Amino acid sequence: MTTIADRFQDEVTRRLPLLTQSSKDGDIARAADIMADAVAAGGVITAFGSGHSEAFAMEIAGRAGGLIPTSRMALRNVVLYGNREVSALNSSELERDPSVSKELFELHPRDPRDVFIIISNSGVNGSIVGVAEQVKQHGHQLIAVTSLEHTMAVQPKHPSGKRLKDFADVTIDNLAPFGDSTLEVTEGMTMGAISSITGAYVAQLLQLGVAERLVARGITPPVYISANVPGGDEHNKALTDQYAGRLRVEA
Repeated sequence: MTTIADRFQDEVTRRLPLLTQSSKDGDIARAADIMADAVAAGGVITAFGSGHSEAFAMEIAGRAGGLIPTSRMALRNVVLYGNREVSALNSSELERDPSVSKELFELHPRDPRDVFIIISNSGVNGSIVGVAEQVKQHGHQLIAVTSLEHTMAVQPKHPSGKRLKDFADVTIDNLAPFGDSTLEVTEGMTMGAISSITGAYVAQLLQLGVAERLVARGITPPVYISANVPGGDEHNKALTDQYAGRLRVEA
């Protein structure tokens, strides 16, 4: 008997080969090229996502087995490092507010060599599109990760009338359907969100792709070792010290 778990497994597994192929000759490969060039030049990869998309940013920045020259931008930084009240974080309004973008971008450490990855399933919220606009205005390369099916089915919310993908040098489709959920569990009710799963897979493919490209150039990839492994803290500190003041992963 086919169960709902079997059906969800099918929804997940049929997407993974498509993403794997993209890492060989598609948009994921092109994004890895950009990221590898940045790291080789001394740049940092900054990831930004709001809501559940922040999980993707956490896969990119500051985790064991991931690249060290990575940083994470988060909406709460306007409270932690800026002048906004904590109450600003009590609703989803900040995520939708395009006016927060310039403030958020200016609070984040950056260098001309840095590249940005912005993640948004819908690709239309004001803060997301606004930060993308700031990234390009300041001359950085931008990789977008979004659901192309969803973003093209909804109206942009940014005053520019643009979507996240409209600012990107490379756009990676996370292959999530409109509304993200994949399975109808009863009439009119769908569940089985997929973007977090495909997003995590894309994040790992990107970092593996960067490492592969660096090794091909004779560069040892700067990679975090788990702090729970003997010598991990010492290894990580020696490498993060090379990017002093440029990495933000704990906020």
